[in-house]
Amino acid sequence: MATDYYAVLGVRRDASQDEIKKAFRRLARELHPDVNPDPKTQERFKEINAAYEVLSDPQKKQVYDLGGDPLSQAAGGGAGGFGAGGFGNFSDIMDAFFGTASQRGPRSRTRRGQDAMIRIEVELDEAAFGTTKDIQVDTAVVCNTCNGEGAAPGTSAQTCDMCRGRGEVSQVTRSFLGQVMTSRPCPQCQGFGTVVPTPCPECAGDGRIRSRRTLTVKIPAGVDNGTRIQLAGEGEVGPGGGPAGDLYVEIHELPHSTFQRRGDDLHCTVTIPMTAAALGTKVPLETLDGMEEIDIRPGTQSGQSVPLHGRGVTHLRGGGRGDLIVHVEVTTPTKLDPEQERVLRELAALRGEERPQGQFQPGQQGLFSRLKDAFNGR
Repeated sequence: MATDYYAVLGVRRDASQDEIKKAFRRLARELHPDVNPDPKTQERFKEINAAYEVLSDPQKKQVYDLGGDPLSQAAGGGAGGFGAGGFGNFSDIMDAFFGTASQRGPRSRTRRGQDAMIRIEVELDEAAFGTTKDIQVDTAVVCNTCNGEGAAPGTSAQTCDMCRGRGEVSQVTRSFLGQVMTSRPCPQCQGFGTVVPTPCPECAGDGRIRSRRTLTVKIPAGVDNGTRIQLAGEGEVGPGGGPAGDLYVEIHELPHSTFQRRGDDLHCTVTIPMTAAALGTKVPLETLDGMEEIDIRPGTQSGQSVPLHGRGVTHLRGGGRGDLIVHVEVTTPTKLDPEQERVLRELAALRGEERPQGQFQPGQQGLFSRLKDAFNGR
């Protein structure tokens, strides 16, 4: 006998199939041409492949143990050939390098569906305090005619006669190492292992159809532009009636006529005449919580702000609310009638020089009252 295949793999003659496979994988990792390109190593690699091809196949092993040459007797065989039992067990080499055997066999027709997203608009008060909304979504749902099977009623999927249910077909090609067996998805069944001779007329064999449905969505208090609410299992049903993906509801907050939102705080502007700013006043303001009076203190300057704590948007995470910031804008008259001009000149003369803001000398308070009456037309 020219070659001792047991010695090539370094195993005993009574070694088990598991021991033979482990020895081959260990040597394949050491001697593969991609790892060690030395020509002598390549010849050694061919030897271990030929040895494994014989010793891993029970029939070839029996012929070899009886003194025959199983490689010359096997159709398409030869030293280093990638026949049915050798390196042509391509998963063995994959396992040798990556630790796990390559995934073989037909793929499932049932797969998880895709996630879906819909955008809804909410008013500021809805975002601040939360609400519920009914939305309509168009997604794929399970076909009621075939219940997701894809076959017409009364029929069923059949085993593919090209791949015989394996989902893949094999092809042998030659390389410098010998014959290499490769596998690819079956072109007839697309890798499923089964074919549907009579597809469902409702879903054309997909197992799902498009449908519009209504969902009730709970909008939590504190959502903002871009906030996404996840509805698990409300997305697209997968091919073959597979589990549905998730539906994401994205919030778009509509602009408000009075308030501008910055985080959880609200901002607005109130405009008052200069007399009201000088004397102080109360300004009514419709807030998210109802009508309130904003206290403008005497001597308030344009650009100052009045905070109303806890009148903003509810915090999305955690308790409490933001603030309402009221910005004051003081207007100065552009045209004065004779009476208004006279009173303003009298005030200027009475003040004489600049004094601390908001403080009036004796007699000025009454003059401001007259000034207010003049500007109010009284």
